[in-house]
Amino acid sequence: MTNALNPLEFRVTPGDLVAELKQRAPKIGTNDGLWPGLTIYRFDAPAAPQWEEVRELHLCVIAQGRKRVTTDGLSRSYDPLTYLAISDNLPFRTEIVEASPAKPFLSFGLMLDHDLVRQVSSDIIMERETTAFVSERPADPAKHSFVSALDRDMMDAILRFLRALPSASDRRVLAPVYLKEIVYRALQAEQYTRLVARAASESANNPVSAIIAYVHEHLGEPLSVSDLAERAFMSPSAFSHLFRDVAGKSPYQFIKEMRLNKARELLIENEASITQISKNVGYRSTSHFINEFRDRYGMTPRACSDALAGREQAAAAAEQDARERGA
Repeated sequence: MTNALNPLEFRVTPGDLVAELKQRAPKIGTNDGLWPGLTIYRFDAPAAPQWEEVRELHLCVIAQGRKRVTTDGLSRSYDPLTYLAISDNLPFRTEIVEASPAKPFLSFGLMLDHDLVRQVSSDIIMERETTAFVSERPADPAKHSFVSALDRDMMDAILRFLRALPSASDRRVLAPVYLKEIVYRALQAEQYTRLVARAASESANNPVSAIIAYVHEHLGEPLSVSDLAERAFMSPSAFSHLFRDVAGKSPYQFIKEMRLNKARELLIENEASITQISKNVGYRSTSHFINEFRDRYGMTPRACSDALAGREQAAAAAEQDARERGA
């Protein structure tokens, strides 16, 4: 009798990550990741350099191909089976240097919520000499990013997270657990804890971070610049100026984008009508909501919901077909 392969051991291979991203990225460029803050990228040819900027702690994983990333004045090669962690409010330049139709460039970017990182770091604080939020050694101001090898544990957590997304129930119940594990694995790298320490320090000393947290918690309520400025103990003009410096956009634009992102998240969960979703994210006019959603995402909320539902049905059919073939 031969020993059966451990299913977990069998799944965790570089080829599986490539296959997963290839299936999830049918078109060239950016592809929806079925999770807020998750974008999957596919390129069939090298791409010219372009400047980008992240607004949250960001994790970028490359599965196939090669990219050159310039941050902190340094240019680094970003190879297969590595991941790049970038702090928020950091401009960086990217260039796809290796990609072809036969072997496309495949990667994904995932925004990491500060609260989740803080929660996970507090859970492991007693296990580490250096923690994400308590450190006797100040973070190097030049270290806004780092590149690390994608080890077996991290790859496993990533695969389970990605595989949980096509199913609505798995996405709701399992994906948050796997996402927490991804953060936990990332925090094992000391350079990452220093990166998070810097982001946390900057956030703690800036009143805008508290306002952003307030907006997130009260998204369905009326939110005016004057009210937010009063909450920050600032004049509306001074508050707007500081907010733009920190967030890179006006308070109005930031709130609008946050509302539309939340609406898209609710569409993914598919548990409410378009009218109800528009109210839940603070719109008093459904038609106004539909117009702004179309402007941002290139389709109406209904079309977006139908597309997501179709993808979910296709994934379920593929899973059923695989089960029948294996029976």
